Formats: sequence, C-alpha cells, structure tokens
Amino acid sequence: MLALVNTPSAPIPVELNEVPEPVPMPGEAVVEVHAFSLNRGEIALLASRPDGWRPGQDISGVVVQPAADGSGPEKGTRVVALVDGAGWSQRAAALTARMAVLPDTVSFASAATLPVAGLTALRTLRQGGSLLGQRVLITGAAGGVGSFAVQLAALAGAEVTGVARHPDHVVGLSELGATALVANIQEAEGPFDLILESVGGASLAGAISKVAPGGTIVVFGNSSREETSFSFPNFSGHAGARLLAFFIYESGTPSSMGVDLAKLVSLVAAGRLTPQIGLEDSWYNVYRDAAAVRDRKVNGKAVFHIG
Repeated sequence: MLALVNTPSAPIPVELNEVPEPVPMPGEAVVEVHAFSLNRGEIALLASRPDGWRPGQDISGVVVQPAADGSGPEKGTRVVALVDGAGWSQRAAALTARMAVLPDTVSFASAATLPVAGLTALRTLRQGGSLLGQRVLITGAAGGVGSFAVQLAALAGAEVTGVARHPDHVVGLSELGATALVANIQEAEGPFDLILESVGGASLAGAISKVAPGGTIVVFGNSSREETSFSFPNFSGHAGARLLAFFIYESGTPSSMGVDLAKLVSLVAAGRLTPQIGLEDSWYNVYRDAAAVRDRKVNGKAVFHIG
C-alpha cells in the first residue's frame, strides 16, 4: 500500500512510498483511510524524526478489518480515530478505544478535524469546570483547536473572548460564539475564569495577569517558540490561580477518548459544532500545503483526501 513517509535527507522531506500493510494488535481495527488532517506539531516533527518515520494522527475512513478481540465497529462501518502515527496511509491500524462511529451525515473531511484539535478543545475546557456564566479567554482562536474551543465554550454558556493576531483571522469567530475579539492578550479585558493558552512567550505572561483569583490557565502549546519569564510577584492579585500543562495523549484514558470523539461527532451531526476547514486538498499535495499551515495562512484545519 501507499503511505506518506518521512524523508528528511531527500529534496522533499515527505514522500509517497510503498510500505507494508498494517499488522493490528488485538484491540485495533484496520481502517481504510479516506481523509486525514494536518496538525502544526506534525510539521515540526518531519524535521526531527528519522528517515522512514510515518506521521499521521487524525484519520477518518471505513473499517476493513474489525478488531480481533471483538471490540469496536464491524467491517464496513464509517469511523473517525486518533492514532499514534502512520495515519497518512491508505490503511492504518487504530485502537477501537480511540474510535467513534460516523453517521452518514458527517463527512470524512469534517470528521478528520476532530481527533487532536477537537479532543484538545473539549478536554482543556473541562479544566475550568462548569462554564455557565464564566469568562473564558482563548488564544489562537482562529486555529484548529481555537475554533473548536470558541464553539464549545459558547455552547457551555461561557462569555468567550478570542485572541487572533491577524485581522483576516477574526472573520467568522463572532458567528462561532466569541463575544469579544482582540489582536493580543494584553488587549483583553479580564479577569477570566479560564484561559486556554497555546502561544507561549509574552502571551503566557499576559495570561497570568488576566486570570481571575481561583481561575485556571491551561497551557497546551507554544507556537511562538519563545520562553516565558515570570516570578511569584506576577501572581499578586491572582491568589489560588492554577497553571496547568495539557498533553492530549496524557489526558484521560484511551476508552474515554472514544467516548469524547463520539460526543464531538454527535454535536457535528446535530449542526451544533462546525469544523472550520481552511484548506482541503489531495494527499499528493501535503508538503506543498504544509508551508501555508506552518506560516498560519490557514484558518482552522487543513484536510487531505486519499485517492
């Protein structure tokens, strides 16, 4: 079968190559992949991983071989799944515990946006507890995680402020549920009960100055690649505030990931959650399009179709 393989020593650092068919573990089903989405973190990994490494976390498609242990959906079922890697392939092995069934009304493209970005948005928001009537600040609001977080926070009854650096990135965020939009965190009118922070550097330092006493800052990225300097006096006036680090694969159990994916799918099917797809293309063009994702020229998610 064909798969996109890391080739950092070649002129193009990711190429379509012939690879062996997946050999699933007992709790894994083999999925014929129809679509996958690209995460910015995967672009960085292409430069650091060795030749032959196979990227890909977010996949959607059809089960062609059910799990040997009897778990998960039957052959022919449309699914979305989060995998550890090797998802940019014609077929991939996926844990049934990290899988959800797709109704016919949810496209493979929409579903492929959900695993990393959707689960991150859902699970970081949970760190704030009940959000009804709470004030939530979301950095990177126009990105894949951010656009989901804006919608989910608004659905939960929060007053949402979105941070988007580029003026053209704020288009549509109000319709998604943001009640206020700012270009940087310093412009946001705090305090906030929950802050989702993915930029790092000065943005993270600014988050500390904006969090309410007893509030929570969840750090799930560092897109600026900058360090943040702060000391105890920075927390003056913010007594009881928490600063939490979030990593998707360390959040909850594999089985709960499948449950949460199903929740996200049901919201999409009901028209209450709308994946923001800023780029949709063939997988033959992944490397060409990756530069636009890396340089933040794509609002929402980039999705690629196999075939």
